[in-house]
Amino acid sequence: MKKFYVTTAIPYVNARPHIGHALEFVQADVIARFHRLKGEEVLLLSGSDENALKNVQAAEKAGVPVQKFIDENAKLFQQLAGALFVQLDVFQKGSSKAHHISSQKLWDLCEKAGDIYKKEYEGLYCVGCETFYTPDELNENGECFEHPGKKLEKVSEENYFFKLSRYQSQLVELIEKGELRIVPAERKNEVFAFLKQPLEDISISRSNERAKNWGVPVPGDESQRMYVWFDALNIYQSGIGFGSDPSADEAGDAKYKKWWPADVHVIGKGIIRFHAVYWPAFLLSAGLPLPKTLFVHGYVTADGKKMSKSLGNVVDPFELVDKYGVDAVRYFLLREIPSAGDGDFSYEKFETRYNADLAGGLGNLVARVLTLVDKINPKFEARNPKQIQNKKLQEILNGTRQKVNDAFEEFRFNDALIAIWEIIHFCDKYIDDKKPWVESLEQKEVIGDLLLAITEIGELIKPFLPETASKIQKQIQEHKSEALFPRIA
Repeated sequence: MKKFYVTTAIPYVNARPHIGHALEFVQADVIARFHRLKGEEVLLLSGSDENALKNVQAAEKAGVPVQKFIDENAKLFQQLAGALFVQLDVFQKGSSKAHHISSQKLWDLCEKAGDIYKKEYEGLYCVGCETFYTPDELNENGECFEHPGKKLEKVSEENYFFKLSRYQSQLVELIEKGELRIVPAERKNEVFAFLKQPLEDISISRSNERAKNWGVPVPGDESQRMYVWFDALNIYQSGIGFGSDPSADEAGDAKYKKWWPADVHVIGKGIIRFHAVYWPAFLLSAGLPLPKTLFVHGYVTADGKKMSKSLGNVVDPFELVDKYGVDAVRYFLLREIPSAGDGDFSYEKFETRYNADLAGGLGNLVARVLTLVDKINPKFEARNPKQIQNKKLQEILNGTRQKVNDAFEEFRFNDALIAIWEIIHFCDKYIDDKKPWVESLEQKEVIGDLLLAITEIGELIKPFLPETASKIQKQIQEHKSEALFPRIA
């Protein structure tokens, strides 16, 4: 059986999860479900980035011990995955002993390759991004583009550095050849633009004093902790067993050998440099295989503005699921938010999309067809797909399957859903034109076509709306129609 390994990014747990995390969870889950339906053996991993300085600062502000603080927030991310019907196979915590051992093994491999050295350093540090920036990488106010309004810290200390510059040409070649695939193309071009500039070696440790004695200790140097981006990226490996047996060779144990490399890392555009440049460079240094694909999504804004606590426009995904249902939230995120770009959330947009596409579209069609079946022939069964009578409907069904498969190649979930909804629009018109509630010679043929169509829709939406797909299947079996999505007044 072919394996398929997909990951979400590893979120910081310095605060509760927001709707952007929900978007990424759902996108990764849809990819995983799609490949399970293809008969592949799939593993979906997420986890919690627990060794960041921002986590320590947030815990101090809350007056809670760091471990207790991150444990509580990490649990919220796991609960969000559950609330969204995301089928996580692994949730790897960054503070776990197994992860510490794994990250120290990665460090040792890079050190043996001659890529780690120590030197004095001074630079501008963004705690939000957990990274150093040069002045030309900042906005006109000297601030990080990801965290405008937050002053950068001027840091001077002795740290360990990684020879990133050594891997510049190799990274360019790997991306050009598609051995490290970056989707969409605009993000690939963004990485190329960065790689056209001379790469600077990067700091990969922090003093215990600045790290506040939190994080993964540097092997052989008790005065230093690993830079969070060195250890957090390794969660993709530690979560599947890399370094779990200290006596094993660099290939790790059987589980690691089975699943690595990752087939897809699902990440946000703000962390592309870490995944497309730093992470593959660490792996090249360690002599380990690289992930195959990076799928880079955009951000979710609220009423056209970036979400922030100060603006009071942060959308709680738990509240959305409680109010509208899990599949309504999944549908909005997958259909309204462009897969590879930014998208906007507002309650007005959500309810408009819900009423038009779910209540008035999918839910209404299933109810119309099953009502016809119940009224005309309660024991009616869908025919073999090859026996469908309406050639145009058959063409649409065949074409939609292909469109959905093609869309998944580029992770265009919104396009896949648009294609599926074309079947719904056709069937609504088919009912209006044929009026199958009126007795005629073709009445049963029309109803048979429609029953087959909603059966196919139920199959096609399985990766996107799993709960609704199950409900449709049950309603077809029982010939009993219940509102899938009650209209919002």
